Amino acid sequence: MKIDGTAYRSVWVDAGDRWSVHILDQTRLPWSLEVLRLTSRDEAAHAIKSMQTRGAPLIGAVAAYGLCLALRADASTDAMERDAALLNATRPTAVNLRWALDRMLTRLRNTPASDRVAVAYAEAALIADEDAAQNEAIGGHGLPLIEAAVRPGRPVNVLTHCNAGWLATVDWGTALSPIYTAHNAGIDLHVWVDETRPRNQGAALTAWELGKHGVPHTVVADNAGGHFMQHGMVDLVIVGADRVSRTGDAANKIGTYLKALAAHDNSVPFWVAMPSSTIDWTLADGVADIPIEERSASEVTDMTGRLPDGSIATMRIVAADSPAANPAFDVTPARLVTGLITERGRCSASAEGLLGLYPERRAGSSI
Repeated sequence: MKIDGTAYRSVWVDAGDRWSVHILDQTRLPWSLEVLRLTSRDEAAHAIKSMQTRGAPLIGAVAAYGLCLALRADASTDAMERDAALLNATRPTAVNLRWALDRMLTRLRNTPASDRVAVAYAEAALIADEDAAQNEAIGGHGLPLIEAAVRPGRPVNVLTHCNAGWLATVDWGTALSPIYTAHNAGIDLHVWVDETRPRNQGAALTAWELGKHGVPHTVVADNAGGHFMQHGMVDLVIVGADRVSRTGDAANKIGTYLKALAAHDNSVPFWVAMPSSTIDWTLADGVADIPIEERSASEVTDMTGRLPDGSIATMRIVAADSPAANPAFDVTPARLVTGLITERGRCSASAEGLLGLYPERRAGSSI
């Protein structure tokens, strides 16, 4: 995707030394565009845990490169297993992290230690390239949903929550991929961007990347979505996901469940877009079994912004003696999801719907 006309990915290997890894520091957006250079396992782990890099598909790719950096220091089997476990522990909800590291270990366990670094970089590059291709395909499969909502004389209005654009993936994004595909095809559309408290990923990241790519959008308070749906100002909702159960329950940024309830009440289609690496085939009941990350209370009690003099400052907005709770995600039950958009196509949010797209996951399948 593009920033002021220049194409970017959200993670890449340095073209000069061919081993260090670059990411965009998302904690600095939207005020400044800063590139971080990662040179060790600990730097990669810190970037994931501190949300300098975030988004379910992207943290999987960054963790894969983090294991590459770890192997440069020690390629022994014991160290490799230990380093993978450390990286896996950085964020508990997004299953892509575990998926990417499991894939790396599967490839590396039978590789001689002397060859592991080269093989690891090759596998991490495949993970990144496949993610970009899958998300581009999600855009193609989601495009007909936007085309079907086209009406003469007005734009298609899409509401999204949190950041599920290219900043959350290697490229294209999940929920925003159909939006970018439609915009690039010349469809007149407009995006309602939820601010997404408490970290404001919608206001800080989604609005920034949509603006840089030239997509019309408006930032709205999280509580405004239901109002817009009641008044016919939302044609469809598209969100991403951090983990989807095999029955179609979807974990996404806190507040998504409330958008799904409002959409259901107003007969607005509610779609979840995600690559297959986001599906947790081991879980049947997402509401009960998907682990929910509890993040620092300071994300709720404090806010960061730009002051009139241009400086960036963080200030407390809650009374000094008031505690805060901060669950980072909620789970939208499959019954509230119109359907899922994957790299293989669209399906119902159900076990049969997913197995129709991924028949190799059926018990006893020989595929």
